[in-house]
Amino acid sequence: MHPALSTPPFEGPQVELRVLGRIRAASNATYLAEADLPGRAPVRCVWKPVAGERPLWDFPDGTLAAREVAAYALSAAAGFDVVPTTRLVETAQGIGALQTWVEVDEDLDDLVDLAPVGRIPEGWFGVVDAVDAYGREVTLMHRDDPRLRRLALFDAVTNNSDRKRVHLLPSGGQVLGCDHGLCFHVEPKLRTVLWGWAGARLRDDEVVLLERTRAVAAEVLGGLLTPAETAEVVARTDAVLASGALPVPQDSWPPIPWPPL
Repeated sequence: MHPALSTPPFEGPQVELRVLGRIRAASNATYLAEADLPGRAPVRCVWKPVAGERPLWDFPDGTLAAREVAAYALSAAAGFDVVPTTRLVETAQGIGALQTWVEVDEDLDDLVDLAPVGRIPEGWFGVVDAVDAYGREVTLMHRDDPRLRRLALFDAVTNNSDRKRVHLLPSGGQVLGCDHGLCFHVEPKLRTVLWGWAGARLRDDEVVLLERTRAVAAEVLGGLLTPAETAEVVARTDAVLASGALPVPQDSWPPIPWPPL
C-alpha cells in the first residue's frame, strides 16, 4: 500500500498547521503545509481551507473541502485506494481539507499525452482529436494502464467533473488521484481524460469494488454529503452494475475537462 494511503488521521480538536507556501497553479486557495501531530513526526500535506474556495455556479458554496474528504472516505472504505489520506480538520487558519502530500516519481506524459493525429502508439487509447496551441492536429491519449482504469471507475461512481492529467499522482508504482472537490453532484457531470475504456465490460474485480461502494456509501458519506448526493452515488453505482460496462460520454455535458492536461 502506498504510504499516502495509510497516514494516521489528523486527530484532535484542532490540528497545528505550519503553512510552507501557496500552490499557485490551483484554482482555489491551496497550500503546502506541515501538520504537527502529537507524538509523531510532522506530516507534509496539502491544505485547502473552506474560506479559500471560489464560488461556482453549479456547486453549493463552501462544500468543496467536504467533497475532497468524501472522495477519500469512499475510496478507502470501498477498497479503491486511489485517494491519499484526506481529513476535514479545524486549524488556527480555519476549517478545511488536509491531504497527505504525495511525491510524484513519474512523468505525467507517461500516462496522458498528445500525439499527432493518426500516430497513437501501441498500448495507448486515443480520446479526442483536437488542435493544439500551435495549430497542429493532435490526439489526446492515455495509456492502457490498469491503474488508470481503476481511477476511471472511481470517477464514474463519484461523478468526477474534473479528471485532468495534473490530477494524476504516479508514485511508488501506483497512480493516485487528487483534486476531488468537483465530485458528487446530483446531476451527471462526468468529465475526464480517461475515456479509453468507455463501454468496456466490467471485470470481476471491478464488480466487487462497485458492490462494496453500494454497501458502504451511506455510512461513510452521510456526514459529508447531502442525502440526495449520497443516494446518487448508490444510483450511479447500480447503473454501472446494471449496464455491466464502464460509462460512455453523454451528449448533455462536455466530456473532457479544460484544460485537459
